[in-house]
Amino acid sequence: MNIAQIEKNLTKLIGGISPDSFIYDLLLAYGTPKTTVTLLKKGNRNLSKKDDQIILKRKLFFQETQEQDLHGLIDGLKNDDATHRHDPRFIVVTDYKTLLAIDTKTDDTLDIKITEINKHPFFFGPWAKIEKNTHYNEQEADVKAAEKMAKIYDEILKDNAFETKEDLHGLNIFLSRLLFCFFAEDTGIFDGENVFTNYVSTSQEDGSDLDDYLNKLFEVLNTADHSGYPDYLSKFPYVNGGLFGDKYFAPNFSRKARRMIIECGELDWATINPDIFGSMFQAVVHTDQRSSMGQHYTSVPNIMKVIEPLFLNELREEFDKYYDNQKKLEQLLARLEKLRIFDPACGSGNFLIIAYKEIRELEMEIFQRIQEITDNPSLPFSRIQLSQFYGIELDDFAHEVAILSLWLAEHQMNVKFEEVFGQTNPTLPLKEGGNIVCENATRIPWEDVCPKDKNAEIYILGNPPYLGSKDQDEDQKQDLEHVFKEQSSYKKLDYIACWFQLGAKYIFKTNFKCAFVSTNSVCQGEQVDILWRNIFLQDISIEFAYQSFDWTNNAKSKAGVTCIIVGISNNQNIRKRCIYQNDTKLEAFNISPYLIEGSNLTIAPRSKSISKLPEMIRGSQPTDDGNLIISADEYQNISRNIPEAVRFIKRYMGADDFINDKERYCLWINQEDKEVALNIDFIKDRTDKCANFRAKSKKAGTRLKAATPWKFDEVKHKNTASLLFPVISSYRRKYVPIGFFDSKTVISNKAQVIYNATAFSFGILSSRMHVLWLSVTSSRMRNDYQYSSKLSYNTFPIPALTEKQKETIATHVYNVLEEREKHSEKTMAELYDPDKMPDGLREAHQHLDLAVERCYRSKPFTSDEERLEYLFKLYESMIANENAG
Repeated sequence: MNIAQIEKNLTKLIGGISPDSFIYDLLLAYGTPKTTVTLLKKGNRNLSKKDDQIILKRKLFFQETQEQDLHGLIDGLKNDDATHRHDPRFIVVTDYKTLLAIDTKTDDTLDIKITEINKHPFFFGPWAKIEKNTHYNEQEADVKAAEKMAKIYDEILKDNAFETKEDLHGLNIFLSRLLFCFFAEDTGIFDGENVFTNYVSTSQEDGSDLDDYLNKLFEVLNTADHSGYPDYLSKFPYVNGGLFGDKYFAPNFSRKARRMIIECGELDWATINPDIFGSMFQAVVHTDQRSSMGQHYTSVPNIMKVIEPLFLNELREEFDKYYDNQKKLEQLLARLEKLRIFDPACGSGNFLIIAYKEIRELEMEIFQRIQEITDNPSLPFSRIQLSQFYGIELDDFAHEVAILSLWLAEHQMNVKFEEVFGQTNPTLPLKEGGNIVCENATRIPWEDVCPKDKNAEIYILGNPPYLGSKDQDEDQKQDLEHVFKEQSSYKKLDYIACWFQLGAKYIFKTNFKCAFVSTNSVCQGEQVDILWRNIFLQDISIEFAYQSFDWTNNAKSKAGVTCIIVGISNNQNIRKRCIYQNDTKLEAFNISPYLIEGSNLTIAPRSKSISKLPEMIRGSQPTDDGNLIISADEYQNISRNIPEAVRFIKRYMGADDFINDKERYCLWINQEDKEVALNIDFIKDRTDKCANFRAKSKKAGTRLKAATPWKFDEVKHKNTASLLFPVISSYRRKYVPIGFFDSKTVISNKAQVIYNATAFSFGILSSRMHVLWLSVTSSRMRNDYQYSSKLSYNTFPIPALTEKQKETIATHVYNVLEEREKHSEKTMAELYDPDKMPDGLREAHQHLDLAVERCYRSKPFTSDEERLEYLFKLYESMIANENAG
């Protein structure tokens, strides 16, 4: 749930505030599960015995009053130990006129009229896992630490030669050990204040012996028996866990490097967040990422979009269902032990860390509930092990940081566990830090990393690299070939398709599940048929999906990309299928590969229209370095000074020219007029430059065209009327602007064109039915539609129509054109801006829509989903008839 939805919920809440339901409505507004609120209303979750009080563990201490002074009441509650017994995040008091609240974590306060609560949506944001400015404060600490580590790294490189891959691996290990020591001295893993930094400070100021100091310390941290070491070393604990096990020597240090390490140790590493710091520390050794340090880690709310529908929601539903059943709760604890979380593109471990923390949080809640309903509860100890978490990462340093981050997350959760239960599993010596391997996920068999245990629940998740076909390097192209070697057309796939293919292979005929964040392009256009048809043939379907949204992070300068989330499972394991769009959740009978409700049908490109529409092609391509193109100013100058050249010039029109009313022209010379045209100096100069440009091309075909520089490279123009359809169109527009042109206009390759076009074709392509079809069958540039004649035009299903129906559509087309003419001073971009579209034009299009839709069926459609469902069924029927015929 995001802030926009919360604001909407709060606005609705203040429309009818009731003392009987206010606090329950407030919890619901922030996404608290309805089952939890229902139990709370019944008193099952309320830890208070007082009628005017509600206590919800780790969430809320709520007190209503009609008599007491609110400020005195909340001050008293804040200072009363009994209030904090159940660790409430918020203390809230109200007389239903005024509302006071305290955030016990940040000490933020709220003092407002209760009807103004919608103006403060961020305050209770933590209930929806949306922290307030603490995210930014925490991130600033991480960035500062990462920047200091980067400087240390640079200084070390100056004083040492790292010539081999093994040398660099040793440096990565050293940096991980250094990070651990910084964190350990500020979080209670090491006893004593600043014990590590003070130890470093006792070395020679010139740094000459610091490597020996650190080598001795690392040896001690890997030794269980400290009896043979002096006091200043023996006070350090035995760490083990593999972090200090392998023999890698510390590098040499300069005076400056030593000082930097001491300064870095003086930071408060307790404020560093393992959830996010790993991604930033990757920039320490990847200097090309330094300028964007802090922009690339994934925010917790976005990670939750993956893990909640994949497995966490089901676990929490089971917890709510058996809230009062000790036996079932103990069975749920046993189930948590069987979980295996596997990220085959884990980076520095963000997804694994958040999944680990959420499972530990749930385990704590279950233990607490068992203690509440049991007379003689046993002392709880966490059963969740880091060995339940698996990952593959290609980058060596990210791989090391992922292992380290999981250890640190475990320590944080152990501290939290001890705060609640008074005891915990010891952090030291470190246990195995997750099964994270440094390998290429497209090459190593996944079951070698995460064995397929039939008694385990295995969930695969992550945010693999996207990389469209044009952005892949040679190694990645070979990876794609390796994964898809048995399929054709795989070269058009995004790199992330490897993970969906391998994920489907891993979960085939098991109860395992898989979900990845992806660019939306794998569920659009030509990639759909190439990727998803084969996956569906394995009896695997989409269990849940987030439709396109901006995947951003919590950095101040938010870096984002348009993404989807797709979760897949074997059909027999799917209980329900859910589509998430904006802030709504739709249960679907099936989720199509286009991420809408529908069948698993995929649309393959066609060379001819299934509905027998006239041919649509790309316009003419000049390949001329701009030499055959003439600007409006140039055309005016030619008209005045070289009138004999005007007969060889036509209007030139691409999609951008049409939509934004830009005026351009082009040289257009026929074979029979070539000699006359080339006798004109201006034309000869332009064509000579074009010839030189083509002659230098790397493409043999283009070099051959240097012999005919007075012609376009690809000549598609016909001396007939034409209909221009933009290749790229904004997703914001309800209708795609298209236009008629006469034979004196050459349509460029930046637009699609139909020659000998009719008003009927205009009407069909302008209709809402067609726009909906292209919205799911076309590929995208971010969110904008990238139209393909083979995928969207040739596949568009139209039922058999009578001449009268076509004439009716044509009549409405003329009405649309007439309304456009009434606003001839406006560009198409202005006319079709959804916020500025003239009422008359909008109405004309709506009447055209109705006329087109009546050609499909007499009963009006009630939603776009219904329209698409009808179109896909019609397409499926037409394909079946075509194959049968």
